[in-house]
Amino acid sequence: MDKLRKAAKNLKINEVAVAGGVSANNGLRNSFREHAGKYGWNIYIPKFSFTTDNAAMIAITGYYKYLDNDFCHYRQARLFTGNYLNI
Repeated sequence: MDKLRKAAKNLKINEVAVAGGVSANNGLRNSFREHAGKYGWNIYIPKFSFTTDNAAMIAITGYYKYLDNDFCHYRQARLFTGNYLNI
């Protein structure tokens, strides 16, 4: 929260959005609410039911690609991930 607070102050930002799986963290949600009250931020936090982890979405995508026999060579996958393994 320190970095966010400094960035908001330096950049004169008063609207903050929280998204993704991390927004399901109750401690983080409460901290955002406290900071919003203290620093006058407008915060946007999704309903808890919309705070899914991306792992489930990635898994189902992989499953359907598997069913479609949609694979790529590992050298091509390296380009997408930036992971340069010595395989």
